[in-house]
Amino acid sequence: MILKSIILFSVICAAFASEGDVLVFTDDDFSSRINEHDTVLVMFFAPWCGHCKKLKPEYEKAGGIMKNNDPPIMLAKVDCTEGGKETCNKFGVTGYPTLKIFKNGEINKEYAGPRDADGIVKYMKSQVGPSSKELTSSQVHEAFLGKTDVAVVGYFEEDSSLKSAFLKVADKLREKVRFGHVVDKDTLGKAGHKDNIVLYRPKHLHNKFEPDFVVFDGAANKDTIEKWINENYHGLVGHRQRDNAQDFRIPYVVAYYAVDYTRNPKGTNYWRNRILKVAKTFADDFTFAVSAKDDFQHELNEFGYDYVPSEKPLIFARNSENQKFVMKEEFSIENFEKFLKDLRDGKLEPYLKSEPIPEDNSGPVKVAVAKNFDEVVNDNGKDTLIEFYAPWCGHCKKLAPTYDELGEKMKDEDVEIVKMDASNNDVPPPYEVRGFPTLYWAPKDGKAHPVKYEGGRELDDFVKYIAQHSTSELKTYDRKGKAKKEEL
Repeated sequence: MILKSIILFSVICAAFASEGDVLVFTDDDFSSRINEHDTVLVMFFAPWCGHCKKLKPEYEKAGGIMKNNDPPIMLAKVDCTEGGKETCNKFGVTGYPTLKIFKNGEINKEYAGPRDADGIVKYMKSQVGPSSKELTSSQVHEAFLGKTDVAVVGYFEEDSSLKSAFLKVADKLREKVRFGHVVDKDTLGKAGHKDNIVLYRPKHLHNKFEPDFVVFDGAANKDTIEKWINENYHGLVGHRQRDNAQDFRIPYVVAYYAVDYTRNPKGTNYWRNRILKVAKTFADDFTFAVSAKDDFQHELNEFGYDYVPSEKPLIFARNSENQKFVMKEEFSIENFEKFLKDLRDGKLEPYLKSEPIPEDNSGPVKVAVAKNFDEVVNDNGKDTLIEFYAPWCGHCKKLAPTYDELGEKMKDEDVEIVKMDASNNDVPPPYEVRGFPTLYWAPKDGKAHPVKYEGGRELDDFVKYIAQHSTSELKTYDRKGKAKKEEL
């Protein structure tokens, strides 16, 4: 009876140990269970971690897809705060979530892919098997081309420099591109290609404005093939997603609407075809893409929109100088064409995300917004210390009284103390803000080359820095930051 109870308890524990399609490992079973699978992606997490909570549904969705992959790829997780502390320490986990790929029970590499389900699936599929799949029959060939992403296939009757270069490119780009190759004579004959490489676009992206496939016609070397793939991969109007957004380089034009090739491919292509019709004329001027509005809400905010106001696409663009432009008129083929002509010809005013210019800016700490940045910073004729902050940032709030005091100290000097809410204003180049607060020192004769301030954040730290780096010696402090004695 006791033995049956123990067995039953073990079965119940095993059932609860697997949450959905993601395996749950602990210190007690990690070493044994990791060896049961050829390839495992393991997420080391903490239950209280916000990034972990955000990743969890995407991770579990990917787990459900990957378990049926051929070969199967398992996703697992380890709680570093309870039940998995020793395992996390063993593998040097210091932050959450940390993802690592294991092959045959050993760490293979750090996971460096996207954090959404589709991106995880695509990245992990690239980690198993050969970089280019041999397509051994017409049926396998057709099935390979029938998938929902781009396929690049090499057709080779025999070994050649082209085949060698193709396989090298496949090794390099395996995380981005699906590669296959055909050497079987019967399949070569039915495919109609020999000694060449063909890029096939997935069926849901087929349209009448560009060919469904592109045949390589360049030199048989790795660099040429790689360049050709990158230039043709997304076609005339690509489907820009979170995991491939970095592929779309400026100058680009993006249409944001309810892009959904899973639930509404017909409606998605209704608008994409209209984008294509106009884009064909401007293919030499811009890169074009469509993006799901819900996946890029942060970009809508950057262009001053909280939502897409209608079912019609909202058009945003960036030029070669990375300036932003918004098509203000409601989408139509005619309005879109005019917008692109004016954008190409430099007739449009760039969009600036900016708060209103302050009515009174006479305080010791000047307030910069996007619309007055040149006046307050670049053209003020003074050395300038500028803080880029966010209203919700705790470190910024802590710094605020010290920064105000610094403004008082410098109000009679040839130095301007400035702050800017970088969450509600576009930050102009060459400034780069990736966290808050970020501070820069901009000498009055070197505004084109500001220097990031990396010093301390106490009042004396700021004073000493400014005293040392000011163009002219301060009136009230020497070069070492010591107060000058007042003359009697």
